[in-house]
Amino acid sequence: MTSAEAKLICRDVWKIFGSVAGDAAGTAGHRPTGEDLRAAGLVGAVRDVNLEVRAGEIFVIMGLSGSGKSTLVRCLSRLIEPTSGEILFNGENLLAADEARMIDIRRHQMGMVFQHFALLPHLTVLDNVAFPLAIQGVAKAQRIERALGMIELVGLAGREAAYPRELSGGQQQRVGIARSLAVEPELWFLDEPFSALDPLIRREMQDEFLRLQSVLKKTIVFITHDFDEAIRLADRIAIMKDGEIVQAGTPEDLVLSPATPYVAEFTRSVARAKVVKVVSLMQPANGAAPVTRIRANAPVAEAAPLFARGEDAIGVTYGDDTVIGILRRADVVDMMMRG
Repeated sequence: MTSAEAKLICRDVWKIFGSVAGDAAGTAGHRPTGEDLRAAGLVGAVRDVNLEVRAGEIFVIMGLSGSGKSTLVRCLSRLIEPTSGEILFNGENLLAADEARMIDIRRHQMGMVFQHFALLPHLTVLDNVAFPLAIQGVAKAQRIERALGMIELVGLAGREAAYPRELSGGQQQRVGIARSLAVEPELWFLDEPFSALDPLIRREMQDEFLRLQSVLKKTIVFITHDFDEAIRLADRIAIMKDGEIVQAGTPEDLVLSPATPYVAEFTRSVARAKVVKVVSLMQPANGAAPVTRIRANAPVAEAAPLFARGEDAIGVTYGDDTVIGILRRADVVDMMMRG
């Protein structure tokens, strides 16, 4: 991947809390360790982070509580000021931008959704969604039209006049998502947006999120501590520990080729069939193509029920009618038997 294909590039980014944080990040001629920082009475919340987020992908940053993932995402939008490093958005170094420029970027090019919905209780659903457009100075008729479109997009048509207290948790989060999308952001940050929801509602919101992404094709940085959620949503995942990214790659990379014992333990309980893609198991298509089809990028776990009618093989496609290979029942059984 070239840098030109990346929407967001993060180079050598540090966030150190403490009275001499800048000196710790920029001197000594070496990369300070966690022990170095602690000895100096400092906290390395984000340590030497390098990553690239490609245009149109869902890039998940995950880790346990205190790993630095939420601090990192706030550094990427400069809601928290990084201690040092470089953050490029569309080629522009955000750390060189003045306050007025950052406000303009956040208002017009970035969307943000957080765990706590932060809806304005005295405003209706329509007014909550239209609120960031009002801040931008968009004309009333235009902002109402756009807000109504976003409300329909997230499945809340008919609830425009409701107040947040009259909505369920899942509905409130949909309002938060619609509000962040109203500004039509290029880059969308979501910090554990579903973690406060009940499991069934959370699953529904994940489905809704994937549906929205299939329509909108946004560039997304998604924060979670739930690996099942990460592998369901992510194109790529970065795992953080003690402020550092210890490994980044596809869900399949992380589960099958963990780079450290920490990543191996983090992914130990994940069934391979949930992360291995059909394309990794498919064989060449020789002869007539099977009637039953599955997408090449679907996880193998989704293929298993398709063999219930007795087929020995199903066709693999890229989402159209062209069969690029076949998936055999025996290979799926072998994968699932191996965990």
